[in-house]
Amino acid sequence: MKILKLITLALLISITSVNAQIQTGAENTETYIPMLKNQRVGVLANQTSTIGKTHLIDSLLARQIKVSKIFIPEHGLRGDYETGKLINNSIDKKTGIPIYSLYGKHKKPTMSDFNDIDVLLFDLQDVGCRFYTYINTLHYVIEACSQFHVKLIVLDRPNPNAYFVDGPVLENKTKSFVGMQNIPIVYGLTIGELAMFIYKEYTEKEFGKCDLTVIKLKGWNHNSKYKLPIAPSPNLPNHTSIILYPSLCLFEGTVVSVGRGTDFPFQVFGAPYLPNKKFSFTPHPVKGAASNPKHNNKLCGGIDLRDTAEKYQEEGKLNLSYLIYAYKHYPFKDAFFNKYFTKLAGTEELEQQIRSGWTEEEIRYSWKEKLDKYKEKRKKYLLYD
Repeated sequence: MKILKLITLALLISITSVNAQIQTGAENTETYIPMLKNQRVGVLANQTSTIGKTHLIDSLLARQIKVSKIFIPEHGLRGDYETGKLINNSIDKKTGIPIYSLYGKHKKPTMSDFNDIDVLLFDLQDVGCRFYTYINTLHYVIEACSQFHVKLIVLDRPNPNAYFVDGPVLENKTKSFVGMQNIPIVYGLTIGELAMFIYKEYTEKEFGKCDLTVIKLKGWNHNSKYKLPIAPSPNLPNHTSIILYPSLCLFEGTVVSVGRGTDFPFQVFGAPYLPNKKFSFTPHPVKGAASNPKHNNKLCGGIDLRDTAEKYQEEGKLNLSYLIYAYKHYPFKDAFFNKYFTKLAGTEELEQQIRSGWTEEEIRYSWKEKLDKYKEKRKKYLLYD
């Protein structure tokens, strides 16, 4: 127990030193608090929405800001709902403020949701991947604010995967709630920059003007090595999982487990019938994270990636070698992919390429033209170096 406490303390010191010079949008209170005075405020938040150790909502109430409603994304206000878990409307026990879920059938705010709101404050920690649903909640919120003439303030936060741009660009025919924009898997924008991108490239044309303000970061740039002080969701518990997530999440559309139901989700991969001479794991139910994990109670052979995050960051690219390796070594090729894979990949081509034996270099080259066009478009929305 003493050793565990020392490790935890060392981790906190490491995070503090890395993040010391960075001020999040939420911390830049002198800029946005005056905009909220005498306004009816809605807040879209979760457990990552903090100013230091104080939750954003508590901070607003202490400053006499009238918070009318709280909106929540996937995983809920406290981040304790597992992936895909339906979240109902409720009342926040601490403050008595109504909570409206934007995950499930009701993903986009309606006119009645906004009937007592003048300003919506958006503060969620993103991880920089197209299939992470917080950004698609943002997309729907921008649409709703445009339609119903509600001011939107996005409190920007660092993107821990902003140091590179990579992956296939999403095709229109594969759009879903894990991919709504024609962007690559790793898009290299903060959530504030992405808000401007979504507004200008999508919602303004269809829904009209939106009174959108981004409260910028201070002391951060796209090469900053930022470590999240709070886990953004139940199965991204640490920096290693967040850094490996862009490459490993594609396994969610296959027979392969990414360690949900273990102490190291998104830090390993494996499945029954994969080689397990060096490493194996057995998933079990984990409350609030994986009630029925893939291959529950079955021994999975695979690979442990927990010591590769630093190397992964240095390479600065999506790693397809894991996926290609698993496909080659899985004996039942027809059962390897499921329908979800195309939604995650954003294209039908990636599955076909892997089945046809393309090399990683060949696959990556097939992305180049669309990826280069996206990178040029992205430049218009950069708020930081």
